[in-house]
Amino acid sequence: MATGILTTITGNYPAPAWLAGSPTQEAMDDAIAMVLHTQLVAGIDLPTDGELNRVDVNHPQSNGMVEYFLRRLRNVRTEISRSEERMFRNDAGMDFRAKASGVIEGQLGEGTLNLPADFARSRALARGPLKFCVTSPYMLARTLVDRHYKTLEARAMAIADILASQIAEIDAEVVQVDDEIITGNPQDAPWAAESIARLLGAAQRKAALRLAFGNYNGQATMAGTYGPLVALMNALPVDHVLVESACRDAAELSCFKELKPEIGIGLGVIDVKRMAIETPEDVARTIERAEKVLGPGRVTYVHPDNALLMLRRTVVSAKLVSLVKGRDLFEGRNRT
Repeated sequence: MATGILTTITGNYPAPAWLAGSPTQEAMDDAIAMVLHTQLVAGIDLPTDGELNRVDVNHPQSNGMVEYFLRRLRNVRTEISRSEERMFRNDAGMDFRAKASGVIEGQLGEGTLNLPADFARSRALARGPLKFCVTSPYMLARTLVDRHYKTLEARAMAIADILASQIAEIDAEVVQVDDEIITGNPQDAPWAAESIARLLGAAQRKAALRLAFGNYNGQATMAGTYGPLVALMNALPVDHVLVESACRDAAELSCFKELKPEIGIGLGVIDVKRMAIETPEDVARTIERAEKVLGPGRVTYVHPDNALLMLRRTVVSAKLVSLVKGRDLFEGRNRT
């Protein structure tokens, strides 16, 4: 990969319409190859497979970020009763979801979940570095009704152990753990850090953590700030953290002065909640604004604020080109 500030995406990419209409293995391979090639053409340094293995036409808002993992685990029931729906609705902080992703009925096991096979499929289609993304055990645990472990912490740790054992077999340049719920629940951070650390510590190479405020139906799902979560970030074995910035108050960046200097900062410079295309100058100014607050060298990656799946593919392609050109403009690079 290139040196200096690297460009990447946060994970999800809008799936082509023909994949939903014909979700065969051949169609999925074609879609993943297309997504990887689009990022290559744009100049993205660290691409993902767009998480197209997890395309879920029944959950287009999250594109399988939750259900893909949980519904494959042993002892998760997907049929949910009315009383269990009420139990879930009474869980503060989950108002944005209409219903739980499942019900835990016994000790969790990996069931049919096979993340190493997912990565191997994408690795065979990629021509360079590849990042692999996995949803955090805390976020997954929050979406379940629990009839076995009884506590949120216990079920999060159980999920963490399952995911960590599979991550240990994935030879990605970066394994990224994603969470969009802890940002609204910082009171859980002291123990949630341990569940997330189990995944990060299993990565063979670099580990990254993405903390965001949600992009469910194009809307943020969590209110709060990053300040209360800096201690969590500092407690983790992580190479860099990815955070939203393009659509947030610039003053919030000052909290990252407390982030350990050995932890790099991935800066969101593309707003995924609007269709307008940022110019390279917009991107360069966002990076410059962050550097003035954080100091030179603290920003190690730039990326879209959140998942891209709510945008049209033509919009995404244009935004990625601006992302790369804006990074180049900031660093004074000349591209041919």
